Amino acid sequence: MTTKRKIIGRLVPCRLQQVPKEIFSFERTLEELYLDANQIEELPKQLFNCQALRKLSLPDNDLSTLPTSIASLVNLKELDISKNGIQEFPDNIKCCKCLSVVEASVNPIAKLPDGFTQLLNLTQLFLNDAFLEYLPANFGRLSKLRILELRENHLKTMPKSIHRLSQLERLDLGSNEFTELPEVLEQIHNLKELWMDNNSLQTIPGSIGKLRQLRYLDLAKNRIESLDTDISGCESLEDLLLSSNMLQHLPDSIGMLKKLTTLKVDDNQLTSLPNTIGSLSLLEEFDCSCNELESLPPTIGYLHNLRTFSADENFLVELPREIGNCKNVTVMSLRSNKLEFLPDEIGQMTKLHVLNLSDNRLKNLPFTFTKLKDLAALWLSDNQSKALIPLQTEAHPETKQRVLTNYMFPQQPRHDEDYQSDSDSFNPTLWEEQRQQRMTVAFEFEEKKEEEDNSGKVEINLKRYPTPYPEDLKNMVKSVQNMVGKNQHPLSTGTNSSGTNMESRKQEQYDPPWPMPPKEVLVLVTNTIVSCSPTVPC
Repeated sequence: MTTKRKIIGRLVPCRLQQVPKEIFSFERTLEELYLDANQIEELPKQLFNCQALRKLSLPDNDLSTLPTSIASLVNLKELDISKNGIQEFPDNIKCCKCLSVVEASVNPIAKLPDGFTQLLNLTQLFLNDAFLEYLPANFGRLSKLRILELRENHLKTMPKSIHRLSQLERLDLGSNEFTELPEVLEQIHNLKELWMDNNSLQTIPGSIGKLRQLRYLDLAKNRIESLDTDISGCESLEDLLLSSNMLQHLPDSIGMLKKLTTLKVDDNQLTSLPNTIGSLSLLEEFDCSCNELESLPPTIGYLHNLRTFSADENFLVELPREIGNCKNVTVMSLRSNKLEFLPDEIGQMTKLHVLNLSDNRLKNLPFTFTKLKDLAALWLSDNQSKALIPLQTEAHPETKQRVLTNYMFPQQPRHDEDYQSDSDSFNPTLWEEQRQQRMTVAFEFEEKKEEEDNSGKVEINLKRYPTPYPEDLKNMVKSVQNMVGKNQHPLSTGTNSSGTNMESRKQEQYDPPWPMPPKEVLVLVTNTIVSCSPTVPC
């Protein structure tokens, strides 16, 4: 077997346009044939004389039809014809009684022939991204199916016979046209994974609670307004995805999903979370971003296994003190809320690695932040350039308690008009007006010292101004060069018997009115230092 595969490997070093004839010398013994990612448009009849063939892999080619002679491959177990242009299966594919796995995704297949339902040994069927509008009425005959993926089709209903798929464990009906959950699904008691995302579902019937073996449920991107309380019957559920719906509340019974590890309810219309959320003791990932939450329940402190928590784009004014009990959280994002302060207990979340607090109304951070030794990224504004910025200790002006602050505090609400699209063309005039309106940042030394003789000392009062245009910068450099040149230029006329008098007159004539280093002049501008020296020209 290994030798045969190596021979085929040598024969296909580039993209083929037809099946190499050399392989037919092995037609009696060939068991696996891989012709992936070529430009084959047609399968030769001689290929179907390889009756020992067990696996035929032809994905990503240019096939437009699957010949009827495929019926002669009576020992074929795995067939991969995905990413071609095949429009239908021949009805006599029913002769391939041993077929166990069929991968036919990304083909313009509009329907399945009745003969397809006679593949009674089929365990895995992949027909994603096709043109299917319905399944054969007797589709339930495929009772050995364990995996059925029909994502991105035009299905609106499922045949009633599907309840006979008693061994089905994974069903993917995402990105179809369902307006309601098929009732027959409740009878597939062995179902463990169900994808119904990106449909047009408005309600979830309580009958879904009968799927007690269900571990993964994806209902994201629908129009669901409420969740039935009977969902608590899905006692084995570990992942529940309800993102991008129209949920206004969650039932209290959600707290009965004791095995839940992932809960996503982001992009809904939730105004509050039930207190029973704290009963999800195994929850590791919780996302409630893009809702209308004004507060979090104190019971959130019972989520001791929580590792990732996101509550971006809500209306949170404060966090409950109990959140400090979530000591295993490593990533927490609270971007775009109305937080004015954080509780001291947040310092107990010592495993925090990333914390996003940008676009809030914070004036400082609690001093307990100094205990977050693992913190590697702290985001405090919309355009922060550094992952972790330095913090300084200060005293709160009212409470006199020690707090942490930096130049980003206090934060201001974001104004959408301040953000322009990247696709807008650059307007120099507008840019210059905005540049002139920007506030200068002054760094002043306010410490008062005892009076002392300041003669000969330069007053320190650095200011940061907007960076000038290159042309302005050149003019500034020229001015410096002229000043340096005058200091170096000798007197052109007149002699003096006393060199000392000559030097003294030079000094009187060219001494600048400000203290100046003897050998160089520095011009300080924003982000730019121009240094000019008598020995090294600018």
